[in-house]
Amino acid sequence: MKKEIYDITILGGGPTGLFAAFYAGMRNAKCKIIDSMPALGGRLTAVYPEKYIYDVAGFPKILARELIDNLIEQIKPYNTDICLNENTLSVEQTEDQIWEIKTNLDTHYTKTIIIAAGVGSYSPKKHQGLGADQFEGKGIEYAVIEKNIYRNKNVIIAGGGDSALDWANELVSIAKSVTLIHRSDKFRAHDDSITKLKKTNARIILNSEISGFYGNENLQEVLIKGLEDHHEEIIKVDAALIMFGFNSSLGKIKEWGLNLVGNGICVNEKMETNLPGIFAAGDIAKYSAKLDLIVTGFSEAAIAVAFAKVYLNPKEKAQPLHSTTVMEIKEKKEKRLNASVKEI
Repeated sequence: MKKEIYDITILGGGPTGLFAAFYAGMRNAKCKIIDSMPALGGRLTAVYPEKYIYDVAGFPKILARELIDNLIEQIKPYNTDICLNENTLSVEQTEDQIWEIKTNLDTHYTKTIIIAAGVGSYSPKKHQGLGADQFEGKGIEYAVIEKNIYRNKNVIIAGGGDSALDWANELVSIAKSVTLIHRSDKFRAHDDSITKLKKTNARIILNSEISGFYGNENLQEVLIKGLEDHHEEIIKVDAALIMFGFNSSLGKIKEWGLNLVGNGICVNEKMETNLPGIFAAGDIAKYSAKLDLIVTGFSEAAIAVAFAKVYLNPKEKAQPLHSTTVMEIKEKKEKRLNASVKEI
């Protein structure tokens, strides 16, 4: 049985990939999403679903998981095919200009590809302190999937970036206590987050690190050590959140013949890569004056879809009709179809 050939296949089911799927539906392109994760949403789902996002247009603030839920709801009318838990291993163009995508589970065929893989595959930077391996998953975590598990608990957060400060601010209202420990006296987070945390009852320990984790079956206490004065202190804790960031890698993408720069793929103003019919959008797409923001990814997704349509049919216009016009046309077609069904 011959496999179906899609107009656009999107590699990556994060916010950029989901919006690309919606826009492909708006442009009447048959679309499929392939993602290595067990659920859609990319890092927003896997790393900080309970974190508020403040820089999405039209939302003063929105939980990451709610944004993903909205994006998933947005693609439902277009019957986008979704393949999860599939790692893309290779992409090769056949003699008839169709792209063959091989994953660990299946082979897919498509006329164009939009790579929206974020920062590629990623893994958290692990803590090297004594006992860190022993208590991973037993009090030590590298991401917050459900914030309510920290309710009424003594929590220590290690790190000085946005994630550490954001979660300290988020948990301080529900945890029994929150302690933030950072190796430096300067944070790498937004000034607003720093100011906000300093107004809470969270304890902030600077120029220090966790040197050991202790307990029985689960984590019960940590040993902290000053990096300058070498002062040591034992703190009773129920949970430790280690937020040192992530190591990212393009993985198999490096083997596909794409022009790369750093940990990204070179694209032009049309989001085209050097390979015909392959586009990139979101954090993985690199060009001059690039901003790695969710809203930037949304824009790039629309551009990639528009020029994928032109690639599919050179007579097609990249500039689409206004969304209100598109929806009005769709509604009229549906009314005519329903009327003809009634007549039958």
